[in-house]
Amino acid sequence: MKRYGKLTAVLILSVLLIAMGTGCGSSGQGDAQSGEEKVVQVGIVQYMDHVALDAARQGFVDALSDNGYVDGENIKIDLQNAQGDQSNLSTISDRFVSNNMDLVLAIATPATQAVAGKTTEIPILGTAVTDYVAARLVDSNEAPGGNVTGTTDMNPIKEQIDLLTKLVPDAKTVGVLYTSSEDNSIIQAGLAKEAIEALGLKYVEVTVTNSNDVQQATQSIVSQCDAIYIPTDNVFASAMPVVHGVTAASKTPVICGESGMVDGGGLATLGINYYDLGYQTGLMGVKILKGEAEPETMPVESAAKFDFAINGAVAEEIGLTIPADLEQYVKKAE
Repeated sequence: MKRYGKLTAVLILSVLLIAMGTGCGSSGQGDAQSGEEKVVQVGIVQYMDHVALDAARQGFVDALSDNGYVDGENIKIDLQNAQGDQSNLSTISDRFVSNNMDLVLAIATPATQAVAGKTTEIPILGTAVTDYVAARLVDSNEAPGGNVTGTTDMNPIKEQIDLLTKLVPDAKTVGVLYTSSEDNSIIQAGLAKEAIEALGLKYVEVTVTNSNDVQQATQSIVSQCDAIYIPTDNVFASAMPVVHGVTAASKTPVICGESGMVDGGGLATLGINYYDLGYQTGLMGVKILKGEAEPETMPVESAAKFDFAINGAVAEEIGLTIPADLEQYVKKAE
C-alpha cells in the first residue's frame, strides 16, 4: 500500500508540473490567457543634443504613437543621451542589450555604430546617418542583410553648393568646416569638394576634433574664403551660435546642411526636415514591431523631400540681398 501511495503522489506531482509548464512556457500564451498585452520595450540612444537630432527623435516617437504604440501605455521607451561621449554610447548600448529591447532607435552615425557593435539580434533602426555602407552598418542600402536599417540624411550637396553660388555669385573661394572624426562629415566634405571644384571655385577646409575647436577653426577659415559650407555635422550643429559670432563680424555667408543650423545662425540651406525623417523612421519601426518586416530585408530609406530655409536676420546682418525667387523661404526675425 505504501508503494502505491508514493506512486500516486509522484503522478500527481508530475501532472501539476506539466500544468504549470503549460501555463508559463510562453510569455505570449501567458499574456493571452491573462488578457494582458505585452509591453514593448523600445530603446532610444541619441548621440548628443541639438535641434536636428531632437527633431528626429520626436518624429520617431510621434510616428509610433500615431500608429498605436504609445509610451506609458503599451510600450515603454527608454530614452538615453550620450552627450557626444563614446564611453557613454558603449554603456547605453550594453544597457539596451542586457534589457533585451524589442527595438532600438539610434540617432546619428556614432550612436548607430555603437549599438550595432553590441548585438546582432535586436532590431536596430538608425536615423540621421549619412552613409550606412561607409559606416559598415549594412551590406547594401537595398539589402541591409543584418539587424540594422533605417533612414539616411544624405544631403543634396551639389544643390546646396549651387544655392551658395546663387546667394554669393561673386564667391571665388569656398571654405568647408567639419569634424574630422565624424564619418558622415568626411563623406559630405568630399562631395562638397567635388561640387565646388566642378564649378571652377577654389576649395579650402578647416577641421575640428570637438566643440572646443570651433571658434578658432571658424576664425581661421573666414580669412581664407568668401563663403562657408558646413555639412550635417553634429559638433557644428550644436555650436552654430559660436560660428555665427565669428561669421557675423566678418560678414561671411554660411550655407548649412540642415535648417536647424540655419536657425542657429547660418544663412541658408536646401536640406532635410529632420522631424519628417524621424517620422519616416518611426513608420519603419511600426512594421518591425508588428512583425510585418525585418531589418535585414528593409532597404535604407532616403528623405522624401528637401526644404529651403533662409535666415532673414542673418542676411540683413551681413548685408546680403536674397534673390526674388527665394524670398518666400526667408524666415523673418520674431
